Formats: sequence, C-alpha cells, structure tokens
Amino acid sequence: MRDKKVQIKLLLEAMLVGLASGIIVGFFRFGIQKMTELWLRLFHVAHQNALWFIPIILGLILVGLIAGYFVKQYPHVGGSGIPEVKLQLEGNLTLQWWPTLWRKVIGGILVISTGLFLGPEGPSLQIGSTIGQGVGEGTKESKTNARVLLATGAASGLAAAFGAPLSGALFVLEEVFHNFSPRVWLNALAGALVSDFVVSNIFGQKPSLSLVYRHTFPVRLYGYLLILGLILGLLGHFYKTGLFKVKKLYTKITFLPSWLYGLIPLTLLIPIAYFYPLITGPGNRLILALPQIIKQSSWKIVGLLLFFFIIRIVFSIISYDSGLPSGIFLPILTMGAVIGASYGLILVQLHLLPAKLVINLVIFSMAGYFAAVIRAPFTAIVLITEMVGSLLHLMPLAVVAFVALLVDELLNGDPIYGTLARAMSVKNKKHSAVVSGKTDQLTVPIYEDSQLAGKEIMQIKWPKHTLVKAIYRDGKYVVPNGQSIIKAGDSLVLTLDAGRRGQVFSQIKQMQRVRYDG
Repeated sequence: MRDKKVQIKLLLEAMLVGLASGIIVGFFRFGIQKMTELWLRLFHVAHQNALWFIPIILGLILVGLIAGYFVKQYPHVGGSGIPEVKLQLEGNLTLQWWPTLWRKVIGGILVISTGLFLGPEGPSLQIGSTIGQGVGEGTKESKTNARVLLATGAASGLAAAFGAPLSGALFVLEEVFHNFSPRVWLNALAGALVSDFVVSNIFGQKPSLSLVYRHTFPVRLYGYLLILGLILGLLGHFYKTGLFKVKKLYTKITFLPSWLYGLIPLTLLIPIAYFYPLITGPGNRLILALPQIIKQSSWKIVGLLLFFFIIRIVFSIISYDSGLPSGIFLPILTMGAVIGASYGLILVQLHLLPAKLVINLVIFSMAGYFAAVIRAPFTAIVLITEMVGSLLHLMPLAVVAFVALLVDELLNGDPIYGTLARAMSVKNKKHSAVVSGKTDQLTVPIYEDSQLAGKEIMQIKWPKHTLVKAIYRDGKYVVPNGQSIIKAGDSLVLTLDAGRRGQVFSQIKQMQRVRYDG
C-alpha cells in the first residue's frame, strides 16, 4: 500500500512537471516566434534603407554579449543542454536548476530568434529537466525519484517543443536514459502528454512541422530508398565529424574570449539573412516551403537546394560550436529534408520517379538523417510519424532510417550527444570520488551481450560500497543472494553512496561493456 502511494505521488508530481514545462516552453516558443518576426522585418526593411543595418548590427552584438555572458556565468547554459542532462542522470554532473533555467530561456529566445541555424528543441529539453529537478528538490524526493522527475521534465520539454509527446518520452529513454524502465516511461509519458496539452490548447501552438502527402511509396521503388539511406548515412557522419573538428578550431581562436565566440556566427549571419531569409533559423520555414519549391521541378531547383544544403550544414556547425544556448534537432531535420528533396528531384529529372513521390522522400530523409546523426532510430520513426500524422510511410521510413544508421555504424560513428557528454565529463570528473555518507540507488539493465549475464552475484567484483539490493525480473522485484544468477533482461537495483554514483556508473559500464543508464 505504501509503495502504491509513493508511485501515485510521483505520478502527480510528474504531471506537475509536465504542466510547468508546457507553460514555460510554450512561452519560450512564443518568444522565439515573435522575436523572429522582428528580425525578419528588420532585414526586410534593410532592403529599402541601408540605415537599418545599424540597429541590426547593434542588436546582434547585444545578443552575442548577453547570451555569451550567461554562458560565462554558467557554462552549462550553452549548447543544447542534452549532454548535461545525460551527465546529471548518470550522477556525473550537478547543476543549480533556477540559475540555469532562466538563463536558458532568455538566452535561447535571444539567440535562436536571430536566424542562426539553431533550434529550440534541445534547450526545451533542458528547460524541462531543470523544472523536473526543481520539483524534485522542492518536494524533497529521494535521489532516485528526483532523477525520474528530471527525466520526466526532459521528455515534457521536448514534447512541448515538437508537439510530439510520444517522441519526447521515447527520446529520453532511447538516447538520454538508455533504459526502458517502466517507472521512468510511465512518468515521462504522463508529463509529456500534459505538456503537449498545455502548448496545444492554452498557447494554441501546433507541431513545428506538418507535411501532408497522399501517396504511398511503391515497393518496386525501394531500391532508391537504399541509395537514399546510404547518402544520408554518409552525410550524417560527415556532419558529426565536422561538428567536432570545428569545435577544436574554436579553441584556437585567440582574438576573442571563449564566451564571445557567438559573435562570429552572428556576424556571418548578416549576409545570409539579407539575401536568403527563407533558409535562416531552425529550418521549419524552409521545410514547410519545400512542397511549393519541388513543384517547380528542374535542374535549376536541384542546384538551388544543394546550395541551400551546403550553407545549412556549414553554418549550422559554425553556429552550434560557438557555444551559444541553442540546439540542433530541427536543423538536422531540415538538412535531411533538403537532401530528400534534392535526391527526389534528381530522380524526377532522370524520369526514374513520379514527381508526386518527392514529398515522401523529404519525409523519409528527415528520419534517416536524424537516425544517422543522433543515433536514435526509434525516436526518428515515431517523431516523423507524429508530425505527419499517418502510418502509410512507416515501412519505407524505417528502411531509410535503418540503412542510414547502419552506414554510420560501419563508419564507426558515435551518438553525437554521448560524445559531447564524454568530452564534458572529463572536465567534471573531480565530483566522482567524494563519499557523501548518503545512500543512493542505481538501476542497471542487463542486455544479451552483457558480461554480467549468466554469472552469480558472488562471482562479480562489485565497486566498493555497492550492494545488489534487488533484481527486477518479469515485472517483479526479487531479493537476491550470492548464488542468484543474473539473466539477460534483468534490471539490477544497486545501493551505493550518493557521492560515488558517477564513478560507480562508469565502473559498471566498463564491466558490462555495453551502454546503459540508471
């Protein structure tokens, strides 16, 4: 009975997190929308009167100074925030929720609205996670339940940003948490549903992308999907490689302090926004314009789309690596959509594909490029399904996503957020060896290829001050003893010192030689 009450209390708190995330992320999206309209208007009037470049330049400098100063004060306000959430859930990073929250909201609105090739989805996820952290601290939840609320907030924030609650919850489990824990899944989904309801019905905001198509993709043309998946996998791998290389180049800049790196992309933005306003911003305006663009089927349009893609991939990397508060979710989907449109129009010009099916390839490519870069194929499939609102594309979409992911795998690609989190954890490893004297809990899923599967508990050399409290098997918690055999599909519940959670997490990960979270 007591356990039921605890679960119900946690579920109510998760819904509260969803409600607050919906309100704040709704305001976040509204602020970006209105500020974007202002910047577009300024660049428009600059065509009639060049004097308008004065407020444009001064405004962009002010944005760079304010957002950069926020990052200087709290470095983890910069970027998307997803690597930070991963590290928090691992126990490898501790953040103050309120200073992070308001700086992320204001900094994100200022930066994303300017037209830089950056998106609001990653920041929305971190905004939600800070709200979850705040609710967990305010209700004095246990460390385990506090992490559930943090994950719930992350799912709620992403759901509010995309208008896709299933995708929000699934992404947190697949890419951030790496553990399909029933408790986390239930609370994350509840929070995401409440959050999506708030932004849809109170703010009146709809999914950021909504492409309509009416024709199924014939099985006889699936060979073209394999080629498309190959292209997406290669370009996705190239994007990640470029992202990490440019990040290193930024560190070699000496004429600016690191917190002012954002002034570089903001300067480069001016000619792009002046000559090609359609392609600026996260990319949703460009994606929604693609159905009209591809109707003008010609080699000239193909060339224009390829030109747009080159600008998008290069400037997206430059923008994100500057460290400004922003994300790359929507920019990634945009690049995928442009690749799909270009590839489809090439096939049309070669008389290999009916023009009516190009929009299908646009949709498939968004999922494929997302799968190759983010390495979260299930989220990619569900996200596009939610945004499009149809199951007609499910099989061809899955084919493209799988092939793109496979290509990146063969090229030894890594999940982008995992790589960023590992690089970040090196700078924060001093936290891991502190013994706090407080008890914490870590849930470890056992996969088929885990080195722990098939062994008795007593045969394993566990990290210091770590005990196996329970085994979750077939929907029930089993109290183990030394002779208990660990099986694939189990989840081990470990008790440990709270101050050593991150260190134990890393040790268990090495012991398993597979990735997981708890």
